[in-house]
Amino acid sequence: MKEGVKKMTKGDIYTKEIITRILEEGCWDQDPRPKYADGTKAHTLSVNHGMCTYDLAKGEIPLITLRPIATKSSIGELLWIYQDESNDLNVLRDKYGVTWWDEWDIGNRTIGSVYGETVRRHNLMKNLLQGLKENPDGRRHLINLWQESDFLEPHGLKPCAFLTEWNVRHGQDGTDYLDMCLVQRSSDFLTAGCINQVQYVVLQYLVARHLNLRPGRFTWFYNNIQIYDRHLDQAHELLQRDGIECQPKIVLNEEKQNFYDFQVEDVQIVDYPKELIKKKNPQLKFEIGI
Repeated sequence: MKEGVKKMTKGDIYTKEIITRILEEGCWDQDPRPKYADGTKAHTLSVNHGMCTYDLAKGEIPLITLRPIATKSSIGELLWIYQDESNDLNVLRDKYGVTWWDEWDIGNRTIGSVYGETVRRHNLMKNLLQGLKENPDGRRHLINLWQESDFLEPHGLKPCAFLTEWNVRHGQDGTDYLDMCLVQRSSDFLTAGCINQVQYVVLQYLVARHLNLRPGRFTWFYNNIQIYDRHLDQAHELLQRDGIECQPKIVLNEEKQNFYDFQVEDVQIVDYPKELIKKKNPQLKFEIGI
């Protein structure tokens, strides 16, 4: 392994590979939907189709050390969608301290008929847990947030990370593993690429605990992955940074098993040197396209 590589997490390695690919192969959109706060169209440089895969049982997770990641807020957002089954921005702010969805408020302090509302309306999470428990060898266990009927009603941003597929694998070592893949139609990579992957790995851990399984393989499939025109300097900065050698781990509260009992503080990320990351690879600012 090359000298620089062994000092990076697998997430760091994938991040540099994806940024390099976008910069070298990407195409510019011509008439984008998003705009910056000043009204300027938010153009992106993007590529189509790719994947990142991690063996959680071997300690591989998507966390990066090239910049700080707001792990607690990310976990809170995940629970808001799949546990609270909510679209209420007041719940997201008051319970989890997260306000980054406020830009998609449809005028009633909700994001409309998407995300958590879709999970609640179609009973997606409860059906998944029941299905995996009753038919672990089934190949039809999925959560699909892309519900066309819901989009007929007022809503904010359509789901980006929209599909998860789940499989129980009876390992040759005698262990039953829970594997999961996430399909994402669009990824604003520098701002949320790592966050989305970490969120869904946490979801995989929580579902595995609920079912008394061991987290197995996690794979992230992206359809279109992009860097905004006002993020190019940050992209080059990340490529110049060195990672920090560490092996982050997700540790769940041993006293809890039921998916709906977990709170943010029951999910700990250990062996992840946040203060060192902040000092060596400080946070970057990213202007958001809305």
